[in-house]
Parts: sequence; structure tokens; C-alpha cells
Amino acid sequence: MSILSKHWLTGRREAVRRQADRQKPYGIDRYSPKTLAAILLIITLSILDGALTLFLIGHGASEMNPVMAYFLDHGPLAFFGAKYLLTCSCLVFILLNANSYLFGTKLRGKILFVLLAVPFALVIKWELYMIFFVL
Repeated sequence: MSILSKHWLTGRREAVRRQADRQKPYGIDRYSPKTLAAILLIITLSILDGALTLFLIGHGASEMNPVMAYFLDHGPLAFFGAKYLLTCSCLVFILLNANSYLFGTKLRGKILFVLLAVPFALVIKWELYMIFFVL
């Protein structure tokens, strides 16, 4: 849909009508509440990961991710800004390709929301373990 369309902000398409059109990548105007919940969950997990990382670094840990370590060297605000920007830009990319097939399989791109949330949850679980049992 063109950005100049009158339906740009109030679009009405939530899915395609024809079954044949569902076999190809397609764009929609409105997304489900489940998609919004998945995006908000991932953003929340990312922010929580950043806060726990800063707490652990304050108690002697070090950042193992070289990209985030670079931003951490520039201060906590740069660290949080980069973490938020990188996470949100990935989420926008996934959202725009949510109805595309992945690598010629029958899996749609929206499965990446789950595949992105699981590692964040595992990292937070690891950080909580280190806070409560290692420090």
C-alpha cells in the first residue's frame, strides 16, 4: 500500500481473500493483537536484558557481545539506545516480512517473533541465575 493512500493510517486489510494469494508473500494493513503482544514482549525482554546486564557489569561481570560492548564503552545511555534501536529495527523488518515464506519452506516469517523471544528469555534466565546464585 502506498504511503500516500487515504487508508495509510486506517487500513482495512487484515488478510488476503483468495487462497491462491496466500501462497505468495502479501502485505496487510492491520495486524492481530497477538502480533502486538509478541512485539511488546520482545521489547520488554530486551529492556530487561539491558537492565540486568548493567547490574551485572556493575558487580564485576563483562559484556561478551562485542557490538554491545562497544556501545557500553560509550556509556549506559548509548548502550540502552543501541539495544533498543537494534531490537526495534529487527522487529520492524520481521513485521514487514511476517507473511513471507522463509527460505522456500512452509514457515511464515512471523515464526521469527517466537524464535526471537526464546533466546531473550533464556538470556534473562541466565542473568537472574548469575545474580541470585553467583554474586
